[in-house]
Amino acid sequence: MTERVTATPNALDLLSRLAAKHGPLVLHLSGGCCDGTAPLCLPRGEFRMGGGDLCLGMVGDTPFCMGGSAFAYWEHSQVILDVILARGGGFSLEAPDGVRFTAKARLFTDDELPRLAAPVPAATL
Repeated sequence: MTERVTATPNALDLLSRLAAKHGPLVLHLSGGCCDGTAPLCLPRGEFRMGGGDLCLGMVGDTPFCMGGSAFAYWEHSQVILDVILARGGGFSLEAPDGVRFTAKARLFTDDELPRLAAPVPAATL
């Protein structure tokens, strides 16, 4: 099985530290013009998923979700969660630390495409 979402060691470490401080988390990539590669990291249960939101998989213990319209652009790419030094606006939990999560992409190979799990509705989380 090929994972739709993976993470760098730096991203996994940051998620672990944030979860220790804030409890269970969720990552959400809205796909909007201003944050199309900057997923929000929020306490799980404090972000209401829309009916079209999808969960692509887990990053450690954290679900990675995105809007269905964004998935239309990402469906042939593996999302690679990483961390960059940057000040971002908004409510994402990592912002006070002067870093931002970022979503990078790698196209799936023809061999990987048939082994992808379908995303599940995020509302079921």
